[in-house]
Amino acid sequence: MRASDATRIYFDRAAEQLDLSESMRRLLLTAKREVQVQIAIERDSGELATFIGYRVQHNDARGPLKGGLRYHPQVDLDEVRSLASLMTWKTAVVDIPYGGAKGGVAIDPSACSLRELERVTRKFVDTIHDLFGPDVDIPAPDMGTTPDMMAWIMNQYGKYHGFSPACVTGKPVEYHGLPGRDEATGRGVGSLTLKLLSRLGRKIPGTRVAIQGFGNVGTHTAKYLRDAECKIVAVGDATGAFHRAEGIDVLELLRHARANAGRLAGFTGGDTISNAELLAIDCDVLIPAALGGVITAANAASVRSPIVIEAANAPVEPDADDILASRGVVVLPDILANAGGVTASWFEWVQNRQHYQWGLDRVRGELDRILGQAFEQVWQLSTSRQVPLRTAAYMLGVGRVARATVLGGIT
Repeated sequence: MRASDATRIYFDRAAEQLDLSESMRRLLLTAKREVQVQIAIERDSGELATFIGYRVQHNDARGPLKGGLRYHPQVDLDEVRSLASLMTWKTAVVDIPYGGAKGGVAIDPSACSLRELERVTRKFVDTIHDLFGPDVDIPAPDMGTTPDMMAWIMNQYGKYHGFSPACVTGKPVEYHGLPGRDEATGRGVGSLTLKLLSRLGRKIPGTRVAIQGFGNVGTHTAKYLRDAECKIVAVGDATGAFHRAEGIDVLELLRHARANAGRLAGFTGGDTISNAELLAIDCDVLIPAALGGVITAANAASVRSPIVIEAANAPVEPDADDILASRGVVVLPDILANAGGVTASWFEWVQNRQHYQWGLDRVRGELDRILGQAFEQVWQLSTSRQVPLRTAAYMLGVGRVARATVLGGIT
């Protein structure tokens, strides 16, 4: 199933509950602008390389467009289109004044030198600098991109438009970034996991957690839940997955990853398993924090966890979602579960506009407050309307965007 088709299914379920007209549905689903550009650079070897970049600007009814920029060899227009619409609903769910956008470049960053990645990033800015900016569209890091790359974006944008730190978020703290931005998505996943456990009447200490993906989101989620006395029983990434029923030593795992360029391969603190086995591991909470589409109709029945937290974007396909729901599995959807990143990006953008920086404690406090408020609103809507948390989250987000569209004037 195409990524955009899956997003459309979830949207339609919420639209039915909201009784939206067909014309309003078509308007909300149609992207404002879709851009595809050629990025040609000279490799370190002197060879010419050409990559394709995308930026989809989905909806700006509630404010400037906001969305990450990912570097991955499988990036295509359909994926970016789907992720841009997810950002529209996500920013609305947590009620921050943004619309939704997304960008990407079809490139394998692990096969490029740092200098080559800088050339690609700056060339991408050269091609679209007139289409983004602090009042128009604000990029941020995503899969395969880093704070340093956001610094390059700010610097290159400034060559055309002058000093403008608010043109991009997720920058290094030393370069007009936000303390706590790096941990924000994972911290949000961890915080919302605890809120869901509490709402379900489950004890938090000793809760067995499995995490697929150990990049930025997975590592910070693991640390947060470890500190909350949860037991991380399985962790995996593209290079390997590991299980230990007594709980993996998260600090040892982090040290291993740092010493091996972020890779988990070779870790000796648990039994080696496959990523497919990780998704089916006996645990209390399963957190897909890597790529989308990992839980499908083919493997949903094998998921043994009663709770799934979508730290990744669109990790559960619609058919699989139906299977999980029929088995009573509670799914916390991506448009709420991983909204900590864009929420912290909003904090950074606001401070860049004011030329003033918050401290880490304030960032964490405001992040927890906003996510907690959004969770309670979704939970109450789910309870009152007797719909899954995903449908409730979409109803909240889509409803707010539809209302803003009408208030702003459609024509």
